[in-house]
Parts: sequence; structure tokens; C-alpha cells
Amino acid sequence: MNNKNASPIEINHDAEPFGTLLGYAPGGIAIYSSDYTMADPDDYPDDASFRSYLGHEYMGYKWQCVEFARRFLYLNYGVVFTDVGMAYEIFSLRFLRQVVNEAILPLQAFANGCPHPPIAGALLIWHDAGHFSETGHVAIITEVLKDKVRVAEQNVIHSRLPAGQQWTRELPIIVTEHGYTIKDTFEDTKILGWMIQTDNTKYSLPQPKTAADYMVIHSEYIENHGQFAKKWLNENEPIESAFIAKNGHAVNTDNPYRYFTISHSASEELIRATNELHLMYLHATDKVLKEDNLLSHFNIPEILWPRLHLSWQKRRYQMITGRLDFCMDERGLKVYEYNADSASCHTETACILQRWAEQGGLSIGANPGDRLLNSLSDSWKHSDAKSVVHIMQDNDDEENYHALFMQRALTQAGFKSKIIHGLEGLHWDKRGRLVDYENNLIKCVWKTWAWETVLEQLRQETEELQHVALPIRTGHPDNHIRLIDVLLRPEITVFEPLWTVITSNKAILPVLWSLFPHHRYLLEATFELNDHLTQIGYAIKPIAGRCGGNIELIDNQEQILDKTHGKFTKQENIYQQLWCLPKIDNRYIQICTFTASGHYGGACLRSDTSLVIKGKSDMQPLRIINDKKFTCN
Repeated sequence: MNNKNASPIEINHDAEPFGTLLGYAPGGIAIYSSDYTMADPDDYPDDASFRSYLGHEYMGYKWQCVEFARRFLYLNYGVVFTDVGMAYEIFSLRFLRQVVNEAILPLQAFANGCPHPPIAGALLIWHDAGHFSETGHVAIITEVLKDKVRVAEQNVIHSRLPAGQQWTRELPIIVTEHGYTIKDTFEDTKILGWMIQTDNTKYSLPQPKTAADYMVIHSEYIENHGQFAKKWLNENEPIESAFIAKNGHAVNTDNPYRYFTISHSASEELIRATNELHLMYLHATDKVLKEDNLLSHFNIPEILWPRLHLSWQKRRYQMITGRLDFCMDERGLKVYEYNADSASCHTETACILQRWAEQGGLSIGANPGDRLLNSLSDSWKHSDAKSVVHIMQDNDDEENYHALFMQRALTQAGFKSKIIHGLEGLHWDKRGRLVDYENNLIKCVWKTWAWETVLEQLRQETEELQHVALPIRTGHPDNHIRLIDVLLRPEITVFEPLWTVITSNKAILPVLWSLFPHHRYLLEATFELNDHLTQIGYAIKPIAGRCGGNIELIDNQEQILDKTHGKFTKQENIYQQLWCLPKIDNRYIQICTFTASGHYGGACLRSDTSLVIKGKSDMQPLRIINDKKFTCN
């Protein structure tokens, strides 16, 4: 079990078994023992069993300090902070999410020793040093007294609290004319400061920025001993065999001995950006669904709008996975778009590139895709999926191994699944119900098809005929089954949910920019070309384009830097600030991260000889390197 953001500190020898209720914090928030040495492997057999949820809201790993802090805020105030790799990283966050309406609220950080006083309900954050080495720590300030503060926390004490006591420790506070300084009960730790939800930025710290040297991407080579001159993938393993059928025994088209590296700091920045941007995209989706004038930009047939609203209302937290595409270099980190509907590249990231590292003899650094499969499995476990999931894919070689990989995640999560190629074998039973080739009812679907394919079919139907409702066919034997008859059927639960058609549509980019102007992860985006974009350069993107199709890159001299072709010429366009990919070792490099249930699940790297990454662009091996080693290279 990877106890990320854990801080295993014992200050007594009267530890209660893992998960024992120790007492309560203000608001009746339970505090549990987190002594992992006493966790029963029968109760906690795998990583997923340690994940704590309240409804569909992820709290963190049982029963760590981060889990308690998030649960305290959620139950008492209805807000949560986004997921973090380690507890100390909370100090770099600058917003909370209001769960009831996806509103984003400002969160300010105040340094220990500053003039702004700590208050009850604030987060108290420790650096990753001493007793809290590597992870840091977080507690909730419950009371501020004249010479001390009381805090509630998990993963520091593992013994029961006295009856009625709603705090775990008392920490000295020193008040001077210069400010407030809280001391720890451990001598070798460092308290960074406290965090308060407020608009007031007086004395608050700016959000930290990763140094430019850590944001570049390096190319490296393993020694060529002919490791890839022969067949190296396992042709008897279904996923690898399907990958071979599409790509042969190769992960890229140019040099099988090259890989790319990023720093640990850059990896942490990607985690923060992924978690933050997912929430920002959801916030923008909520705004679009509240304003018809915005929804009209998305070219979604109006007959489907009620279903969209229903999907958002009932299945807001049921997204399994998506992929964010970034540009990362010394200029910083900028997101291009969010493939929240039918993202790909999971198989290569989680399976094939690890096999490449093993075959090549590469052991340095960390694999950024090593937890993706487990994260997806956990997403399925906490979804509203039925016991049998039908995996529907197009007849495409890439989708063959993508479907098999998702089937592995479903199997690991305890679901049964069947793969359907195209609409093959689907038919109506005698009662007019939709069934597969073995007459099993279709109740739950995970699809590789984009929702846009369904919309295009729906547009054709509604143009040809006047409908008072969605033109979904019933079970008459003469009615052949279309994609819309499956994926828009009310009784069928579909992943990804219908609302993701908004989040994936590039028309959301101008909405994001209007909500978060000049945000450090965003590029300016508009529905109409303006003078500013003309002056700095811009990209023209079809709102529902895929795989890099029909994109134009225009510089500030109105010169076309790159132009791709595709099938999206009839789509409306948006305009996005020009921000070209870095060229490294004669390849243009794009870094991508995956979400699993809205949280960071892993990363991969893609490359091309042109400025636009397309469906056929290469995957490249990627490793995360310790900062010191990274800057020495």
C-alpha cells in the first residue's frame, strides 16, 4: 500500500488498532487510529481498500492527516480542497471547492510568524521535515487561546482521547508586535503556516511557482545492446498482442532507445494542475448548463438539452477518466484542452511503456503511469456501474487494446464485462429490450466512441424528421439498432456520462477564460478573433474536433505555422492563444495527464515532427527524476 501523504508519528505506546475510533473533533468529526502496523490485511487487501469516501466525494487515504482535514471541512463547511500528493502540498493550494454547487472559493496561506492571526477552523500545515519528513502534515486549529492553540488531527496519536476532549494536541503560540508564531511539540519539525478561506489577501503568501529549470523536459538514451532489435512484447498476453497488431513491437517511430525525463518538482506541478483544472472545468460546465446562451455555442441539438441537465444533476461525480493535454517548458505549464469524454493512451502509459523500461534495462527514475490501472479500478469501485459492463468500441485496432485495458480495470474492480465490436450482436429480445449476442440485457456501457459521434447521428435524424422527443427506436424486429438507440437509451448507464460532451468541447475554453482570466494554467480563448490574439498569434480549433484535426496555428505576422486536415471543417471554431510546443531532440513534445474520478492518475508524453499532436503521433517513454539529479544532467 502506498501511504501517500501519510505521517506515521507515534508519541505513546498505547496505540489502538488501525481504524479504531479515538474521539471526536468539533462538529462531531470522528478521529481514527492510523497505526498502519496494526492494519488487518484481510480488511485492507489492496490500495483501493484504504481509500475513504463520503458518498461520491473522495476524502483521502484512511486514516491519514489529509483525510481527516478534508472530511472536517466537508462535513462542517461543505467545502473540500483538491487532492494532493503529500500533506505539505496543501500550502500551495489557493482555493476550496463548495461541493453543493461546484463554486470555487479563495483560500489564503499565511506564513507562521506573520501578522495575520490563526483562527479556529483554519488548516495548519507542516513542512516535510523531521518527524514529518517526505510527507509534511496537516491539522485543524480548533481553538486559539492566549498562549496556545488546540488542534485536531489524525496520524499523530493512536490512543483514545479523554471523554469530551475535542482536540489531540496543544501547541504553544508566541505573540509579538511582529506577528504570531506557533511552535510544535516536536523539536525537529517546521510549521509552514495556516490557511483560511477568505477574500482578504493582506499578509497572505502568493501561490508558489516551480522554478523554470525544473519545468524543462530532457531527452535521454539507454545504451543500445539490441534490446529492441527483436520481438520483446508478449504475443500471448491479450493486451500486448492487441497492441502488436496495431503497432508491432514499437512504442514510437523514430528511436526505440530514447526516453524523456521530467523533474520531481515538475511532476508535482502536473499533479496540482490536473486536480485544479478538473475542478475548474467542472465549474465551467456548471455555468454552461445554467446559461442557454452559452450552451448554444456547443452545437448540441436542443432536443438533447434536458438530458444534459439530468446527466449533470444525477451523475456529476460519475466520470471515470479523462486526459488533459499540456505544453510544459521553462515558460511554465499551459493546458490546451481536456479530453473528458473518450480519452486514450491509457494502455501505453500503464502497460506498454513499463514493459519497454524492463526490456531496455531502465531502472532510474519513477514511472508516471505505474498507478493508473489501480486508480481506474478504484474509480469503477466507487461508480454507479452495474454488475455487468458492456464495453462498446469501434472496429479499430487501437480501440482493441484500449478496450482490453479497461476490461482489466473493470475485472480488478470486481465487475463482469463483455466487449462489443461496433454494434455486432446487439438485437431486440421478444419483449423489445436491448440485448447482446448471448441475450444479456444491456444495462451499463463503457464506450470508446466519442459523444460527438452520437450527436452527429442525432443531428441527421432531427433534420430529416420532426420529433417531439429523442428519436430512439424501440424493439421492433425491423428496426436495426443504431448507436443512439444504445447510448441515449434512458435505462442504460453510460460512461463517460453525457455531460462530459460539454467538458470535452473546445467551446468551453472561452468560458474557462471568462471565469478565470489570466489563470497561470490557461491560455486566452475566445469565440471571436480579437485584436489581442491577432497581435500575439493564435490557434484555430474546431469545437468538437478530435485527434488534432483541422487545426491552424497562426503567428503574430499572420503566417501559418502549421495546418492539419480532418473531418471537422463544418464545425464552428474557437480561437486560442498561440503557445507552441517545445522542440526537444527534433521532436515537438506534449505532456498529458490522466484523471481518475477527477483526480490525478498518471502522466505520459507524446511527440511529433510537426507542431500539432495528432492521433498517429508517437508515444514516448517518460520518467520522473529527483530534482538534484535532474539539474545535474
